[in-house]
Amino acid sequence: MRIFKFGGASVKDAEGVRNLLSVLNETGHSKTLIVISAMGKTTNAIEQVIDNYFNNKAALRSSIQDVRKFHNAILLDLFENENHNIFKAISTLFDELTAFFDRNKSPDYNYVYDQTIGFGELVSTTIVSAYLNEMGLKNTWIDVREFIKTDNYYRRANVDWEKTQSLISKNFKQNNLNITQGFLGSDSNNFTTTLGREGSDYTAAIFAYCLNADSVTIWKDVPGVLNADPRYFENAQLLHKISYREAIELAFYGASVIHPKTLQPLQRKEIPLYVKSFLNPKNPGTAVAKGQGLEPEIPCFILKKDQVLISLSSLDFSYIVEENISEIFNLLHLYKMKVDVIQNSAISFSVCFDNGYKNLEKLLQHLKAKFKVTCYENVSLYTIRHYDNAAIDQLEKGKVVLLKQLTQETMQMVTK
Repeated sequence: MRIFKFGGASVKDAEGVRNLLSVLNETGHSKTLIVISAMGKTTNAIEQVIDNYFNNKAALRSSIQDVRKFHNAILLDLFENENHNIFKAISTLFDELTAFFDRNKSPDYNYVYDQTIGFGELVSTTIVSAYLNEMGLKNTWIDVREFIKTDNYYRRANVDWEKTQSLISKNFKQNNLNITQGFLGSDSNNFTTTLGREGSDYTAAIFAYCLNADSVTIWKDVPGVLNADPRYFENAQLLHKISYREAIELAFYGASVIHPKTLQPLQRKEIPLYVKSFLNPKNPGTAVAKGQGLEPEIPCFILKKDQVLISLSSLDFSYIVEENISEIFNLLHLYKMKVDVIQNSAISFSVCFDNGYKNLEKLLQHLKAKFKVTCYENVSLYTIRHYDNAAIDQLEKGKVVLLKQLTQETMQMVTK
């Protein structure tokens, strides 16, 4: 059994869908599960729809229509017969999306987000499945929510491994070519949940673990895992081999090619992960497996934008001790802040985090009751794994450094 994951860039238009078929023809497709993300920037577009629902009701219908038109253009390019069942199937999905907003009574943004954001994946997999069938590549479309069960921690749900393993073992037909959605699951009430942004890689790993798959391949628009994101760094180089441990470190610090949770289930069963280019499927790409750390061993650069840095000190210049730090972390947990860096001294404590749930103002109000607080928003967090002095000098050039710390293998720096 093999697991293939195709991201949004690989199916961003009709040509991408045709190329997916080409990749399957080149690599083979027996006993394969294909996990597919939403097409192109659809997730961003549906996030705008959700924002309109809460903040600009007048624009809600037109923003849904924009997403519908985008997919309809792809359908018209792929299917010559406008009476094909796929047109009705996609129209029905968009009608369901609209109907949810019409009947919803919940004011909870996170709940609404999870019930609607996954329509991107439902639409993309329905289109790809129908196209492959049309081209003679028989496949089975499956609803991932019937297999991956989670808690109800909306937008970052935790997998119930026991239930998920049981459902996949009993109901998954391994001999078929199967197509399913990334990113999604469902809770005990069958409400849709999501596994976190870019969670489609994690979906692939969950199935691989439960099916004891031979391998997972993530198909990207880059040659493999690079030592830096070419959008932000010049002269990025391909990493040919990475150990599970090193890949987990890179993912933890924010490397965007592999989702942080993806690697742990694969490592447990030593299932190799390949990251390859969907434009050049015969090229070897990057292999993530048991073995040496990095090949070649060069500095790896990671950038996380739009972070928040807060620095705390006690109002009476007393020490920041265990009790204070425990209270700070309880508040960070309460307001769902994802912590990336901490640094403390005798009378100060600094933390850099991702304000994904937009709870910063509530957190600051809480902290200001007990601490002197300095807050920097929209800062950038740079991480270098396997740094050298030249790499640090290159990164610091022209930047205002707010926080910097070095361990044996990792340098982290927060800048304005």
